[in-house]
Amino acid sequence: MGKRELEENIINLKGVGDKTAKLFEKCGIRTCGDLIGYYPRTYDLFNEIVNASDVINGEVNTVRLTIIGNVVKRRVRNLTIIAFDAADQTGKIKITYFNAPYLMNSLKSGTTHVFRGQVQRKGSFFTMNQPKMYKLDEYMGIVRSMQPRYPLVKGLTNTAVMKAVKGAFTSAGSFEEFLPKEILDKYELMGYSEALYNIHFPKSREYLENARRRLAYDEFLLFVLKLRLLKNTQEDLKNSFPMIEVSEVNRLLEQLPYKLTKAQQNAWEDIKNDISGEGVMNRLIQGDVGSGKTVIALLTLLTTAANGYQGALMAPTEVLAAQHYESFKEIIQKYNLKSIKPVLLTGALSAKDKKEAQRQISEGEVNCIIGTNALIQEKVNYKNLALVVTDEQHRFGVRQRESLAGKGENVHVLAMSATPIPRTLAIILYGDLHISVIDELPGGRLPIKNCVVGTDYRPTAYKFIKDQVEKGRQAYVICPMVEEGELDGVENVTDYTDKLRAALPSDIQVEMLHGRMKPSAKDEIMEAFARKDIDVLVSTTVIEVGINVPNATVMMIENAERFGLSQLHQLRGRVGRGKEQSYCIFLNTSESDEAKQRLDIMNKSNDGFKIAEEDLRQRGPGDLFGVRQSGDLNFRVGDIYHDSDLVKAAAMDADKILLEDPDLTKPQHGVIRDMLYTKSVNPVDLMAL
Repeated sequence: MGKRELEENIINLKGVGDKTAKLFEKCGIRTCGDLIGYYPRTYDLFNEIVNASDVINGEVNTVRLTIIGNVVKRRVRNLTIIAFDAADQTGKIKITYFNAPYLMNSLKSGTTHVFRGQVQRKGSFFTMNQPKMYKLDEYMGIVRSMQPRYPLVKGLTNTAVMKAVKGAFTSAGSFEEFLPKEILDKYELMGYSEALYNIHFPKSREYLENARRRLAYDEFLLFVLKLRLLKNTQEDLKNSFPMIEVSEVNRLLEQLPYKLTKAQQNAWEDIKNDISGEGVMNRLIQGDVGSGKTVIALLTLLTTAANGYQGALMAPTEVLAAQHYESFKEIIQKYNLKSIKPVLLTGALSAKDKKEAQRQISEGEVNCIIGTNALIQEKVNYKNLALVVTDEQHRFGVRQRESLAGKGENVHVLAMSATPIPRTLAIILYGDLHISVIDELPGGRLPIKNCVVGTDYRPTAYKFIKDQVEKGRQAYVICPMVEEGELDGVENVTDYTDKLRAALPSDIQVEMLHGRMKPSAKDEIMEAFARKDIDVLVSTTVIEVGINVPNATVMMIENAERFGLSQLHQLRGRVGRGKEQSYCIFLNTSESDEAKQRLDIMNKSNDGFKIAEEDLRQRGPGDLFGVRQSGDLNFRVGDIYHDSDLVKAAAMDADKILLEDPDLTKPQHGVIRDMLYTKSVNPVDLMAL
């Protein structure tokens, strides 16, 4: 394998023309290396065909059935519904399709088809919604296989991606092994080339887990190495911006309508000691959703401004940045804070406004700069940047943090994260930062009321949402997928939005949100929801971090068993932010005892750190073939809970490598050094860096 093969444009691959290449480019794929690094979202396991009497409730089943009776087509508002009964000699299943009128020509009474989809029991009978339909010979050709399912954009098919990936492997050949043999043997890790191929086209579930485990180890090792090297360069840095306590901060604390919790006070004392000490601050504030991290950030930014320096706060989304800016402005005006002068800088600003903000920053007219990754663009020059605050730390890679910190000389870094990570892992994963934990919530917050229910509860849930909207409240509904066909038996935002519009009164405004929308469209939807122009927002986990809507009191999560506990907790944190009672409905579509036990933890606890520890203890390999656990420090393959043993092993190995070769100059570490310091030609995913 050479650099040339991996950098070859995909348009040179057989079957990829100009039109397909443009679709791939929307996915960030331009080269063969990009393709090989474009890992599947999940995998379809094509099991044997079973009798109607042997289907397992709540799971994806494949049955060969004959349509009996009439095929009924009807419309409910803008939703087309096709329904019919199908049976074999052992039993009958009711089948329903939504918005698929094109199927009417194929669905005739007396015809026989293979149906594959999730089966649900409704009273005395079974149902299948939106099952995939196959001809018998077509299905027998893929039975017992594992087929990759890739993230797609409109117009790009899964088959097209599969063919292109296979072509990229043919073009690239084998890949250079960069792990020492003793590490491969010690952890029984699969070879690099074999792992890359099997993450796309696994021979079996066992091969897939071995491939995933190898690539996860790679991610953790490279991540920890980068952190260790970063920490080594920071530990000797002297404090170029020593700060003293200022009266304006103490006055603000006296005037606030609440007192800081003990945990907030401890975190604030840690920060004051850091910024007034001899070394540069590198601190992480780890606090549960709603624990009051933002006010600590404001106090730090105010102290920085009052000491005559500039501070910057970088948020992961434009909406969150704008919300921080508005809330800061409100507090500054309400409490007459003279020292701090904020400005907002995001990609959404007009060219004129952006240029003016950049001028104010460079000339020192403003000293509290709030924005997104627009803060680290080349055109942004700071006059005397002394502090960098990153909100939702796990959303930013080490390189992004370095880029922002690099805008000033030896700047203080304060990172914040609401992702509850057990301390044993946090020490490794945030190895370049000292950690303060805010583990108590401010007084006056009503605890969220939780319930775990089955699919037969949906009509009741819809009525509850309707009642809450009629009281002036708002609701979120979370689906794992964007559109039909990505993962069988799993709800998707596109179809669910139509179903919910049909189920709720016409005066209730239902809209959808997902990660494939253009950033401007996503921001528009989130802002409309924050303005109360939208009553019910059907979304993927893209809302996990991003908006603060105190008026939202209901969170309903479909296919809740498909998510990790920590992610469920993050999603739940979107409600319970106002004075009204909030509710979270976890809809469990599985009948397995394990799923019930896991979700029962969410039912009984609102403590993110307890949930994180339980997630670490309970996470099993089966979870990794469902919905990808987004947000866990941006790792695409590794899962810090399931792979906690690999995280710890990689940390020890990283320390050993750096002890023997502090600058990674030895020949055997050449590829690793290349990955850490240059744009690697190897398609190992390094998003977390």
